[in-house]
Amino acid sequence: MSEIGAFEAKTHLPKLLQRVEAGERFVITRHNRPVAELVPFRPRDDAVVRSAIDELKAFQRTHSLGGLSVRRMVEEARRR
Repeated sequence: MSEIGAFEAKTHLPKLLQRVEAGERFVITRHNRPVAELVPFRPRDDAVVRSAIDELKAFQRTHSLGGLSVRRMVEEARRR
């Protein structure tokens, strides 16, 4: 992944967008510190999202905290 300064990215945005459409990825930096990524857009796959939700719900049905609430566990951990 290439790095590019914010000023240069702003100046050459149309050219960068063409390269991103072709599959390239860029890290945009400000004062040599990464601040953003410019990556190709991927549409959300609703079937994958739905499948992940269903798997989490199935996991929740088969696993328990043995009657403990998350709040109670957090409070207990804070006391230690």
